[in-house]
Amino acid sequence: MSMGHCSEQRPGFEVTKDWNGADQVAIRSPRGASVRVCLHGGQVVSWRNDRGEELLFTSSKAIFKPPRATRGGIPICFPQFGNCGTLEQHGFARNKIWTIDEEAPPLNYGDNNNNKASVDLLLKPSEDDLKCWPHCFELRLRVSLSTDGDLSLISRVRNVNGKPFSFAFAYHTYLSVSDISEVRIEGLETLDYLDNLNQRERFTEQGDAITFEAEVDRVYVGSPGVIAVLDHEKKRTFIVRKEGLPDIVVWNPWEKKSKTMADFGDDEYKQMLCVDAAAVERAITLKPGEEWTGKLELSAVPSTNCSDHLDHPGRL
Repeated sequence: MSMGHCSEQRPGFEVTKDWNGADQVAIRSPRGASVRVCLHGGQVVSWRNDRGEELLFTSSKAIFKPPRATRGGIPICFPQFGNCGTLEQHGFARNKIWTIDEEAPPLNYGDNNNNKASVDLLLKPSEDDLKCWPHCFELRLRVSLSTDGDLSLISRVRNVNGKPFSFAFAYHTYLSVSDISEVRIEGLETLDYLDNLNQRERFTEQGDAITFEAEVDRVYVGSPGVIAVLDHEKKRTFIVRKEGLPDIVVWNPWEKKSKTMADFGDDEYKQMLCVDAAAVERAITLKPGEEWTGKLELSAVPSTNCSDHLDHPGRL
């Protein structure tokens, strides 16, 4: 499928139009990996490795037309996650038009961009946003692709309000997998989780690894900075690294719920797994002038190499 009919080169990235006329940004690494980010929602909609394999799931029934959020990729959930609040599901950031931030302030994060192609995006509240959530903010997102094809997202929320405000945040990451019954997650053993299928009741994970044989919708709290998602059939492992985001949300709708979602195929639950770096159990509170930073880095490696990454979690 063609990405669009119009394109504009910028340093490190290319701006194109998608089939709805919405702006998308394409980033490519020298070795052939690529990322596409839609300005509708500031949403990563594609991440391909240097062999051209798509690593993120997008439903074949996804609706790509604003104001609907696209079912797949990496939607940004802000300032609310799920239905835990008065706003629309997962907040409004994923349904708004973001802008390319030509003058993004430098990151005080030790993030070395020398070997990365990146784009900076910006979202500020509209008058309508302020009516339903009366807080002035700046939400910045840097999407970067390393020479090795690793994808990183760094978000910054600044309070430009005269009073404190609180928010939740999540990178709602749809990973593409071969068969959900052949997938397991390592790194969340013995953690407490809130079970959204049981009124957010708190349980403790008992398994050596998380495997899937029914619907799962959990918030693992106080999670480590690195976890692994192993896909046995593809012999591929996703390494998920995060900072500033204490929780991991794990979601798969399974068969029954899939059939109730208009923008999701009945059997597509077999090919996807959401593993979200998030701050949802406890809201983040910013005083006037304060800024919060949350980072996600995704790597896809052959499964035989994944233990090295789990043994060295501090490589963000």
